[in-house]
Amino acid sequence: MKLILGSGSPRRRELLAQIGVVADEIRPPDIDETPHKAELPRPYCVRMAREKALAISVAEDEVVLSADTTVALGRRILGKPENAAEAEQFLRLMSGRRHKVITAVAVRKKDRLWEHNVVTSVKMKRLSDLELQAYLKSGDWQGKAGAYGIQGPAGALIPWIQGSFTAVVGLPLAETAGLLLAAGYPVYGDGT
Repeated sequence: MKLILGSGSPRRRELLAQIGVVADEIRPPDIDETPHKAELPRPYCVRMAREKALAISVAEDEVVLSADTTVALGRRILGKPENAAEAEQFLRLMSGRRHKVITAVAVRKKDRLWEHNVVTSVKMKRLSDLELQAYLKSGDWQGKAGAYGIQGPAGALIPWIQGSFTAVVGLPLAETAGLLLAAGYPVYGDGT
């Protein structure tokens, strides 16, 4: 059985390797990721993971794994910033406040779909202008929902989380392993 990773995220590949899973192919889907009007963050994230999994054509012996990570401040979705100014805006909004990071995972085999989503509460410390500008200069915000990656330099800005650290990075490992096992795909390096 082959595993197709429906994501170009290097962080997701690194996380999968922690449970002995290496994708046979990387096939990032090309879908419209624009939220629907008045769509709330959690349903949006679940829809994105599902649509990514369904957009990838798979053979009989293939399992596809897709995921989406969304940062939510209340009802507002903070996606991947388009530039440093938008990244600064997102970080100022979260500074000194709690927000939610939602990661939805979808696993598809033939006509079956297994799904799970995880919500983690995250607190960002109150950022000084010096900290904010230094982080923006690092460029670490690029390509990351909410303009930060907890596994990198921004980890120094996050004093508290409640929930799954790996979900904040981009893939909740316990839940993902369960979905893969449900689809009959071996994890933890078990090649049986």
